[in-house]
Amino acid sequence: MTLSEPLDSVPEAICPVRHWKVPDLAGVDFDPTLAELMREGPVTRIELPNGEGWAWLVTRYDDVRMVANDPRFSREAVMEQPVTRLAPHFIPDRGAVGFLDPPDHTRLRRSVASALTSKGVERVREKARRMLDELVDELVQDGPPADLTATVLSPFPIAVICEVMGVPAADRHSMHLWTQLILSSSHGKEISEKAKREMGAYFGDLIALRDGSTGEDVASLLGAAVGRGEVTLEEAVGLAVLLQIGGEAVTNNSGQMFYLLLTRPDLLDRLRGEPEIRPRAIDELLRYLPHRSAVGLSRIATEDVEIKGVRIRAGDPIYVSYLAANRDPEVFPDPETIDFTRSPNPHVSFGFGPHYCPGGQLGRLEEELLVDALLDRLPGLRLAVPADQVPFRKGALIRGPEALPVTW
Repeated sequence: MTLSEPLDSVPEAICPVRHWKVPDLAGVDFDPTLAELMREGPVTRIELPNGEGWAWLVTRYDDVRMVANDPRFSREAVMEQPVTRLAPHFIPDRGAVGFLDPPDHTRLRRSVASALTSKGVERVREKARRMLDELVDELVQDGPPADLTATVLSPFPIAVICEVMGVPAADRHSMHLWTQLILSSSHGKEISEKAKREMGAYFGDLIALRDGSTGEDVASLLGAAVGRGEVTLEEAVGLAVLLQIGGEAVTNNSGQMFYLLLTRPDLLDRLRGEPEIRPRAIDELLRYLPHRSAVGLSRIATEDVEIKGVRIRAGDPIYVSYLAANRDPEVFPDPETIDFTRSPNPHVSFGFGPHYCPGGQLGRLEEELLVDALLDRLPGLRLAVPADQVPFRKGALIRGPEALPVTW
């Protein structure tokens, strides 16, 4: 290197690749490798357990939002090259909304927007509350001890997302099995891909049957959009699969949330005594909880872009960490503290930019209903085993307890 050659032209010299093994973490422990990467600088390089090569990682709040919202970083370009990744089976499907850029991404999201806006989510609030009340009725009737995951935290989000999607109740179990295989990295690529194909075939049939429908559920909206020629059946199926899988993430997120509350009696008692603060408290818990393992989907730089003095070259893969952004002390003072009075709280737990999680409003609704129902109806709710004996999922992309033994 000559003295006149800029340092950022040789990223290997200034930014060594960190091999991120991504351990199975229990509880709400923050990934120690991610914590180290955050300390090392705003832009680092990582190699994940699967895929090929290395990728950039940005962890500061402003940089994360910039990359997530900047058209120079493309999801669609991931189709054209192998990228280092967490899961062995996350191979992009052409037409899937997660790997589209605007304007195609915007067009596809628009087709189901009415089901997932505040108004659309409110449409299912009362039915969701009734379904939850029935599950809690059964829990109370059977008596303690119980596995909160199996009795409430798993069946409730499944029932809600199937209602939103327009999936008949008789097919909920199949949807759950497919989702578990897709969301796990421990079964291997072939099993997970087979589950994704089977779910896709199911939605292909369901959406085709809804051609010309005037229903308000997602399958009906997609069937109508396909019938009008606004989206292809392949695009509609890809979006339906993504939404169905995302809907079950509430199981693990709420499992982590209740594990945290049940191991922090001070927080639990405050939520019981001050129900008016629950919405803000849930937002703070969403900010704090490390709800996923490692990082999500990558992007590809389509031109050279400089971030914090580091040049990201055209063709380079890049990841953002929403978990790290939620702990940025420049945006969230004392980020390691759970502060139910935190305001403002502009967390990015549901993402940012065009790929902001379409189910964010629905997820918030479900968490609020769960907190209200379980805290109000089970005032003595507590763990039935020591905290370190709660089993957490292994090989999971979304973190959460495999079982949550409770008594009351």
